[in-house]
Amino acid sequence: MYSKQIIFVTLAVALLLFGCAAPAEGTGKMKVVVTLLPQAEFAEEMVGDKADVIVMVPPGASPHSYEPAPSQLEEVAGASLYFKVGSGVEFERAWMEDIQGVNPNLKIIDTSHGIALIEMEEHEHHEHEEHEGEEEHEHEEEHVHTGLDPHIWNSPKNAKVMVENMYEALAGEDPDNAEYYRANADAYISRLDQLDSSISNTLEGSEDREFIVFHPAWGYFARDYGLEQVAIEEAGKEPTAQSLQHVVDTAKEHRIKVVFASPQFSTSSAETVASEIGGQVVLIDPLGKNYLENMQNVSDAFAAARDAAN
Repeated sequence: MYSKQIIFVTLAVALLLFGCAAPAEGTGKMKVVVTLLPQAEFAEEMVGDKADVIVMVPPGASPHSYEPAPSQLEEVAGASLYFKVGSGVEFERAWMEDIQGVNPNLKIIDTSHGIALIEMEEHEHHEHEEHEGEEEHEHEEEHVHTGLDPHIWNSPKNAKVMVENMYEALAGEDPDNAEYYRANADAYISRLDQLDSSISNTLEGSEDREFIVFHPAWGYFARDYGLEQVAIEEAGKEPTAQSLQHVVDTAKEHRIKVVFASPQFSTSSAETVASEIGGQVVLIDPLGKNYLENMQNVSDAFAAARDAAN
């Protein structure tokens, strides 16, 4: 909390020095902000050379624990739009109010609008009512899960909705370039449709649908492509010995030989499970910036793991 107070003071100073919603220094361009790297591709594909995109959570960092650097907050002080994920991402719950405070003119866009959130459950998922916002969670700072899965971006279908929400805000903020943004959004959505079809083709035709992963970031992906996510992590914490044994038993039952982990988290528990089943740990990134390429790579990794179990 003390470090957060220091950073907030920096934010206040930045506001006085840089003002609100100023163009990017030296470029004259509008500045837009995203929370996560996957969103950066969404935004960059639309804005092209019309705006600069700022990413809050950098490569290798986790949105569960990352604190923004003062230099980032200085940039945000001059931004026009903030595209928040909006699904309960912990960085946003911890920092959004403060970011809004340093730049009162910053327009915050909830890119999850229109996406049905699903429950964070270990073996099955149930859809939640259509999501309109998570304001009641935004002031929570502990690493806890609300029961709803925040990882909406790991679904090309959801990504299309996020892109549309971003387009609407861009067109409203910069109407002179609305046609440019629309053309770019349509082109990117077409590529998302192609990705969706490619993943469906890659993962079809197998009765083995279970996969084991340390951090449960793939619930929407699993829902979309008929898979079943089995998580090692429990509510943001390392598993108990009993829970770990349950995962091992599940892996043996389904002849699973691959345990997935993410570069943002320790691989210790994943390595323990892999050792018990005579398998291996494979890294997949839920926060890769090159979204289209990364999602195809993830689907290929799931397909390879499925084939290894047969």
